[in-house]
Amino acid sequence: MNNTERKVSMGFTAEQFPAGTHMCYIYNDDKERKELIARFLESGLNGHEKVGYFVDVLSPNEMRAQFRDLGVHLPPEMDERDFSIISAQEVYCPNGMFVPEDMLQTLRLAYKRSCDEGFSGARVSGEMSWALRGMPGSERLMEYEAEVNTVLQEYPVTAICQYDARRFDGAMIFDVLNVHPMMIIRGQVVRNPYYIEPERFFAHHQPCC
Repeated sequence: MNNTERKVSMGFTAEQFPAGTHMCYIYNDDKERKELIARFLESGLNGHEKVGYFVDVLSPNEMRAQFRDLGVHLPPEMDERDFSIISAQEVYCPNGMFVPEDMLQTLRLAYKRSCDEGFSGARVSGEMSWALRGMPGSERLMEYEAEVNTVLQEYPVTAICQYDARRFDGAMIFDVLNVHPMMIIRGQVVRNPYYIEPERFFAHHQPCC
């Protein structure tokens, strides 16, 4: 399934990156976030990728209206098969709890489906504030984020995980940085100096008893 040699546009920066790039976007500017994410999604659609957006702050319908207001130009032939906007809680916690293994399988299947349906690839972005609601299993979020790096080597879904710096505490933000090899700063994708390989991350986060 590996397709990581393919380079893709992020839409908000001129540089291209390998398909399957796993990025964190830690933001505190809502206007910048809306515009950057809209360009990311628009670029995927224009590149004939299967695109998914996992919304938490707004409803899916409000998110669609927001894209229109930002002037996002979607391919005229696009339908729900190309671009889905789904509640983040519905995606990450479909049965009322977060199970990392299930969500990792969702990513694998999303990539396989994109290939089977003739798309050039797949990209997703999720608003991670759902994890602040105390859903069962949400304490395993960083375990999931670390494992994503392994899964995307074989199933290269290009992904941006959005974390609002005004809502997540400093310790959580540091963990977020530990598990994302790339980060977005001032509209540019850069290598994350705080990133720890999954094996090392898990070695340092074993339960003490």
